[in-house]
Amino acid sequence: MVAAKNKTEPNSTSPRVYLSSVENRQRREDGFVLLDFFKSVTGMPARMWGASIIGFGRYHYQYKSGREGDYLITGFSPRTAALSVYVMPGYSDMSEELLRLGKHKTGKSCLYINKLSDVDMRVLEEIIRRGAGYMKANYQTWDC
Repeated sequence: MVAAKNKTEPNSTSPRVYLSSVENRQRREDGFVLLDFFKSVTGMPARMWGASIIGFGRYHYQYKSGREGDYLITGFSPRTAALSVYVMPGYSDMSEELLRLGKHKTGKSCLYINKLSDVDMRVLEEIIRRGAGYMKANYQTWDC
């Protein structure tokens, strides 16, 4: 049996070109800020994953079922409803940071922010560093 291919794969689209095409002005402007912010925080280059996720780094995973693949270590997407920030270990152990962050919502591995001015960027940096550090300590990772 051939394993299913991941739906979200890295591609050669330029993150800056993608961000330039984002229609919502606030999401587009915040996206450019996040692009430089994530590069600075992670020290990794940006790469498009799928049509709308800007990722930093790559890690390899393998589930007990045998399914395996690669995915971004951290990243973001300027979605229509909110900016989505991806921290792959999730937010369950980050309650203290989340209390200090500002206005946001969370999913399992997603942080939803309406606009960057709603959050404390220093706390967001802590969250991204902590998540990326966890991934590098616990998975095989690459900076591409």
